[in-house]
Amino acid sequence: MTTEVRADLYPSRGAAEMTTPRQDPVIWSAPGAPGPISAKDLQGYEHDGFLTVDQLITPDEVSVYRAELDRLVSDPAVRADERSIVEKQTQNVRSVFEVHKLSEVFAGLVRDERVVGRARQILGSDVYVHQSRINVKPGFGATGFYWHSDFETWHAEDGLPNMRTVSVSIALTENFDTNGGLMIMPGSHKSFLGCAGETPKDNYKKSLQMQDAGTPSDEALTKMADRHGIKLFTGKAGSATWFDCNAMHGSGDNITPYARSNVFIVFNSVENEAQEPFAAPIRRPEFIGARDFTPVR
Repeated sequence: MTTEVRADLYPSRGAAEMTTPRQDPVIWSAPGAPGPISAKDLQGYEHDGFLTVDQLITPDEVSVYRAELDRLVSDPAVRADERSIVEKQTQNVRSVFEVHKLSEVFAGLVRDERVVGRARQILGSDVYVHQSRINVKPGFGATGFYWHSDFETWHAEDGLPNMRTVSVSIALTENFDTNGGLMIMPGSHKSFLGCAGETPKDNYKKSLQMQDAGTPSDEALTKMADRHGIKLFTGKAGSATWFDCNAMHGSGDNITPYARSNVFIVFNSVENEAQEPFAAPIRRPEFIGARDFTPVR
């Protein structure tokens, strides 16, 4: 009996960092395929690895989603759930995962054609939710998210074989240039940086508070920033940023008085189902990396 050897297109978590050219398309749909994204904006997404929408949802809708975020964060049962991640220093809720299953309000947002329609157009297929969460970044000390490629983690620890995944961050508070907003290196999605070091067992328990395994070296980040530059995203509540799974991104601490909260949804193609991890001893829990591949309808 022979064991099938999987092709690992994007090696990572080895003895040393290594860069691999992207093996996958950025836009998976055929040219001219229908969808809410214009041809010009698709071209920009392909080139830069991100797309911004000034008002994806209306102010009235923002109020509904903000109220639901506040309800979830203040619910003792939700806080006690393993899907809630708290700040190490303050013990305040940092993120709540699988919100589309915890909340019918956010489930409706996932199914909204303004949201899922763009995902289908970029990925060229039906999609399922690989991950969803609300990020709560209150003022006066909420910590940031260090530089990383989401795909590096999703490939190494969740088993996503190809770069056929897109994320959307929808702002539920205003993103200023001072309150820990999203930063992306434009064009960084075109090459894969495999990180050095093995993945500890149950790494997710630490990485959701402060990422360590799967983070690039200072030297690699400096070279990438010199080559690509850094784009900081600002905008009103209701604005959205779509970005490629391999875009190098992060965010700083929020020491201002002004909260920065968002809902974050990751869509993966149904033709890119998660397999076994490529560089981790065990799978992460399903509330972080879904194993339910049911298409969003």
